[in-house]
Amino acid sequence: MANISILGLGAMGQALTARFLQQGHTVTVWNRTPGKAASLVAKGAREVKSAADAIAASDVTVMCVLDYAASDSVIDDATSALPGRALVNLTNGTPAQARAAAERVAGLGAAYLDGGIMATPPMIGGEHALILYSGSKATFDAHARTLETLGAANYLGADPGLASLHDLALLSGMYGLFAGFFHASALVDSESIPAGAFLKLLGPWMTAMMGELPGYAEKIDSG
Repeated sequence: MANISILGLGAMGQALTARFLQQGHTVTVWNRTPGKAASLVAKGAREVKSAADAIAASDVTVMCVLDYAASDSVIDDATSALPGRALVNLTNGTPAQARAAAERVAGLGAAYLDGGIMATPPMIGGEHALILYSGSKATFDAHARTLETLGAANYLGADPGLASLHDLALLSGMYGLFAGFFHASALVDSESIPAGAFLKLLGPWMTAMMGELPGYAEKIDSG
């Protein structure tokens, strides 16, 4: 079993922590705003008073906060604890932000992995949870079994920005699908046809159309 620290106890941070605890790992937690750790402590987590204390407690730390401004602030407060540690940043952001964070953390003497969570909090640990990683291959290899506790772990390459890039691209495809459904539902609603009834036709049709994507991908790649 691994010693893991979690920085950030929002809905996703709590789900990550609960999953690690469920699998028997030793988990140390920290959150900037007090009062969010009680239920996790009751399950066996250890709460500390600073991000530096959390990082110092474990070989690998998983950070999941609001945005990169928040993660930068956490790093500011914990620079002394980073040398020799591994930081896995699952905060949403852009490829440029991920690369900047990786460069900074490496300069502070720590290994860095960036990640994108393709799951909602209730999905963590389930068969459909997917988490993308990029950055230090050695760090990924060292902690892959622990990270797979959360969901399928897909390593995309040494460039720290690749996980964020694929995260945003996958979400773009998802939102395009949703937007198409909303627009199509509005069309049939103009004739008082319920969205649920229409979906019985749309679902199989969209599933069939997925088979067209490889051909489109080939055309895109060939220019």
